Amino acid sequence: MSQLRPALVAATALALSLTVATPAQAVAEIAPETPEITVENGRTQPVFSYADAVREHVYVEAPIDSDSDGNLDKVRVDIIRPKESGPGLKVPVIIDESPYYDNSGRGNESERKVYDAAGNVTKFPLFYDNYFVPRGYAVLHVDMIGTTRSDGCPDMGGPADVLGGKAVIDWLNGRAKGFKADGSPAAADWTTGKAAMIGKSYDGTLANAVAATGVDGLETIVPISAISSWYKYQRSNGVVYNYDYISYLTNAVDTDPDAKCQAVRDALNAADGDETGNYNPLWAERDYIDGTLGDASKVKASVFVVHTVNDLNVKPDNFSTWWQALADRDVPRKIWVGQTQHVDPFDFEGRRGLWVDTLHRWFDYWLHGVRNDIMREPRADVEVGPAQWITQRDWPAPFAVKAPLRPSPDGSLGLFRAAKGSTATFTDTRMNENTMVANIGTPDPRRIAFTTGELPVDLRLSGTPTVDLRVKLDKPTSNLTALLVDFGAATRVDWRRGQGITTLTEEDCWGESTAADDGCYRKVVTNVATQPLEIVARGWIDVQNRDSLSESAPLPVGEYGKVKWQTLPQDYIFKKGHRIGLVIAGTDSNYTDEAGTGAQVTVDLTKSSVVVPFASPLSGLPKDKVKFHGPDRVELPQPDSEFRFF
Repeated sequence: MSQLRPALVAATALALSLTVATPAQAVAEIAPETPEITVENGRTQPVFSYADAVREHVYVEAPIDSDSDGNLDKVRVDIIRPKESGPGLKVPVIIDESPYYDNSGRGNESERKVYDAAGNVTKFPLFYDNYFVPRGYAVLHVDMIGTTRSDGCPDMGGPADVLGGKAVIDWLNGRAKGFKADGSPAAADWTTGKAAMIGKSYDGTLANAVAATGVDGLETIVPISAISSWYKYQRSNGVVYNYDYISYLTNAVDTDPDAKCQAVRDALNAADGDETGNYNPLWAERDYIDGTLGDASKVKASVFVVHTVNDLNVKPDNFSTWWQALADRDVPRKIWVGQTQHVDPFDFEGRRGLWVDTLHRWFDYWLHGVRNDIMREPRADVEVGPAQWITQRDWPAPFAVKAPLRPSPDGSLGLFRAAKGSTATFTDTRMNENTMVANIGTPDPRRIAFTTGELPVDLRLSGTPTVDLRVKLDKPTSNLTALLVDFGAATRVDWRRGQGITTLTEEDCWGESTAADDGCYRKVVTNVATQPLEIVARGWIDVQNRDSLSESAPLPVGEYGKVKWQTLPQDYIFKKGHRIGLVIAGTDSNYTDEAGTGAQVTVDLTKSSVVVPFASPLSGLPKDKVKFHGPDRVELPQPDSEFRFF
């Protein structure tokens, strides 16, 4: 509840004591003081009533007719803002644009919008409205084009998705048309025009996309587990994760009858290039780093990135490449890097209060202009063990040393090059990762494997390993998988189960509540498991795409060629006494529907390595006197559906 200010308390007491006052005088003296934006300790204060907030909706005209019905699409915008906001008190805006408000819902508890008889939202998913409206913000929950109560057809990160969100920013700044439910004009005369976009997964992806258009008025974005390149979401260097995924996803988020947008889905499927896995115009349109619809060079907003290194849904190369592109352009930025899978920072164990406060200060700084210390703090918060966090100047760890680890024909992995002419051979066969990392030290015709001796000290990987092989094939191409493995029993984050968290029954509350919409959510804890090993980093490539993602080029049969690619990024500590392993194999059945080519792959060990960025000193790597044999069977659980997008 909003608290009365001292001046109001005094005025009320005085009015009650003046029993001879006229009715008009009494009313004047007990009338509540109009709340104003109030800042204390570098934070806006909850002085506005959440219960009395204005709840309304408008439709914003987008510059696209995605369903080809002859009318420009209208984007549904559900608004909650302080009652006092208007021409005399303008407030900034926090936007969560989503395709999920009427299907899978939002957040760990899958909340959906709830409407009253007038069509206004009485329950907004998540805590943003409960917490920020009392502090002088408007919160907008926007239905992405083609979803919930917006017009049109979704197109998986393409023009319809992006231009709808951009139109809302334009409307807030008087550059686009808005309409009330009765068709009359709607003007956003209650806002400063300064806006933020926030959200997890698809929602955060839309924030990245709109920022990449360079739209004026978007001051900051907070993309959580978000895509920066849809190619990276569905491809890895020519390897296709899922076939016909565009039609699956666009249909899943659209609850209208299938026939309405079937033609759009058919066109997207025809253009996706699944048959080659190549980067083509469809993917360029959905690339927000260097694409045709938007790119990082246009970003004017500050960016607060949150992602997890074990997110094998929106894989972490989506944040690492975006982060680097922003750094190259000196975009103001901040980052949290966690160890679970596809999880919101609100559900990082022990961090909920810190997350809410950090987000509060971030929005206050960029939207209200509050002078606080948010941009003088360490830029990066990094989880280095189960619910164990450190802060550092940037991410990856500054001054990390890139160490080339080299394989030898005896199965060892070290800092020295193998003797000239050393080779190893395997056959590209579909194989799951548990089998790839089992029984290391015993030859397997489907993979080759190498390990260091026991580490004399802890070694921290921070960043993106690079695999650099010289190979020849007896067929035109092969899929290649590289796994960097930590051999050694330890209790680690169990990101494979429940996305890495368990939801408890106990709740805590953030912000104010009404009977229809409370700000209370169930607490969580991090899942942990003791396993004999962990697959730390993984990466894939189709050899045909070794030189270009856009054009396939078979490797001449029987000729050696250089194949170099990056694994997914990581931040991980290899413990003292453990071993680092490198496994090279063919088609990874965990992460692609493709079949193995059956090609025999010969690796020139003399000219092959994996370059690992270590944030710890590396003086040497011991070699085992006796050949190492790993666990005979490995039963790492199959991760929860890696394409659970919401």
